[in-house]
Amino acid sequence: MTKQMKAALTAVLIAGTLSAQAQTTTTPTAKKKAKTSKTAKKAKAPAESALTRELREMREKQAAQQAQIDSLSQQVAAKDAALATAQSSAAKAESDAQTANAQVQGVSSSVQANTDAVNSVKSDVSDLKTANVGLATTISATKTELTEKIDSPLALHYKGITITPVAFFAFEGVWRERSVNSDINTPFNSIPFPGATEGHVSELNFSGRQSRLGGLFEGNAGTFKLSGYFEADFLGTGTSSNNNQSDSYVLRQRQIWGQAATQGGFTVTGGQMWSLVTEDGKGADNRTEKLPNTVDPQYMVGFSWTRQPALRLQQKFGDYKTGAFTIAASVEQAQITNFTVSSTVSAAIPVQYFFGGPGQNGGLYNAAGNIGNGNTASTSGITNYANNVAPDLVFKAAYDNKYSHFELGGLARFLRDYYYSVTSLTGTAALPVYAYGSVEQHNTKSAGGVFGSARASASKYLDVAIQGMAGTGVGRYGSAQLADATLRPDETIEPIKNYHGMFSLESHPTKKLDVYSYYGGEYAKRTIYAVNPTGGGTDLIGYGAPNLSDTGCYTPATNVVSGGSAGSDGSLSTVGSCASPTKYIQEGMIGFTYRVVNSPKFGRLQYQATYSLIQRQLWSGVGSATTPVSPRAQDSMIHFGMRYYIP
Repeated sequence: MTKQMKAALTAVLIAGTLSAQAQTTTTPTAKKKAKTSKTAKKAKAPAESALTRELREMREKQAAQQAQIDSLSQQVAAKDAALATAQSSAAKAESDAQTANAQVQGVSSSVQANTDAVNSVKSDVSDLKTANVGLATTISATKTELTEKIDSPLALHYKGITITPVAFFAFEGVWRERSVNSDINTPFNSIPFPGATEGHVSELNFSGRQSRLGGLFEGNAGTFKLSGYFEADFLGTGTSSNNNQSDSYVLRQRQIWGQAATQGGFTVTGGQMWSLVTEDGKGADNRTEKLPNTVDPQYMVGFSWTRQPALRLQQKFGDYKTGAFTIAASVEQAQITNFTVSSTVSAAIPVQYFFGGPGQNGGLYNAAGNIGNGNTASTSGITNYANNVAPDLVFKAAYDNKYSHFELGGLARFLRDYYYSVTSLTGTAALPVYAYGSVEQHNTKSAGGVFGSARASASKYLDVAIQGMAGTGVGRYGSAQLADATLRPDETIEPIKNYHGMFSLESHPTKKLDVYSYYGGEYAKRTIYAVNPTGGGTDLIGYGAPNLSDTGCYTPATNVVSGGSAGSDGSLSTVGSCASPTKYIQEGMIGFTYRVVNSPKFGRLQYQATYSLIQRQLWSGVGSATTPVSPRAQDSMIHFGMRYYIP
């Protein structure tokens, strides 16, 4: 029951009590009327006592109050029922409201879901439109790319092999102040003296023979990355090669090798390649060789190199950008080049020895190549192919980082000759007579040396490098090709001490232009022996004997029919000879390369020009009043060229 209903019931009870009291307490007028009424009733009924009447009245009042109470109870019950009904209706209404609210929320969620779905569909449609546009763009780009790859492939593909062509096409030429009767390739050790006819004439030759053809073949076999490479040019000479009309020079092998490399950095390479002596750009990796920027295919005085058959093993540790250490070793084809032995008297040189011979056509060797000087008082170039006892052994360690490269290595050689020993020497100093034994003997001399290089990029505009080599019997590894060995009086060969080195300064002012300069030099030590020291003989043999005649080095030749270079052919001067061999050759060079076009799609077109000044100094001999103690000759050269490299 609510507080309001209780208050109402209390009010009703109070009102009933007040009404009962009002009925028992009447006014006089009311008493008179009641008395009159009672009188009238008394006339009709017997009178009752006051107590009875009071009891009756109380019962009547009680009955009336009970009636009021019942009525109020009924009202309260009705109100409670109504209230219960109202509460039930309110609960039902609240439940219905909750149900309705839930339905509304469900509808709202459905509407939101529908809205989200619609938005998602709109987004998907928009994305689909974008994707369609992107797909169309991708298809177009892919089509363009495929067309580009078909029309302009970066490489060719055969089964699992990628083939990258390598080629350039060249027009090149050379002007020399003093002729050496040569194409663009310069025989540095034949620079003529004024005593030779060529020392007074210049030469100008054009050439396309250095144009190059080649290819790189690569295949990934999982464990091994397999590679093969070859390159060739036309700087070979056949028996019919000449420049009379057709200029038909033969194709020659420059490099051709195969390689297997593991992911762990171990590499095996076999075939004809640049010697491990040659400076590399990365570790000991093939095809990273650092060559002087010159048109001259003999490169530069002081540059250490050969290209020859070899087997090379190398192991790399680390990364070239952050720091890598490489060790390598190779076994390479051996050869004795420019063997030189001189004496004031040709008869003072023993002749019962050999260390090789001319090549045989049946063995695919020809007689061209290692022809030395023909001095009447010397014996040189008597062989073309050495009878090698062992290959040349080369070892090298290299360190690389992002800005520099360092190398240090060693070379081991073994020079062998066969001879009949000299048993006696008689006759005169002008005409010695040798007696030889009947038993052939052989002698092997160890030779070799050390080499190294350092290269650094001071900035993106400048590279600086220096390289050098020192040892005995290493003349063949220098560009000037100084003598490897000479002869002792007992007919055993003796390696000659050699030094050579080169300094490089290469700048890159713009992306299209390179400007560079080089200086290099090569030295061969005087190596001499007395023919008969116990017999009082004064004849000396070996390399650079100080009593050789140089009287014709500076005296112009007269009535000379055949050409040649003084210092290599003493018959060129009717006044005297120029017999001393080379002591030192040096060359300074400056040049530039300008790339007119440098496109990964169309290739590279470049122009190049270099100027060189070469000086050749002989060992001191016996000269005239006008002949310096140590004769010198020099030559100026300008090489020029235009090359188109395929991309």
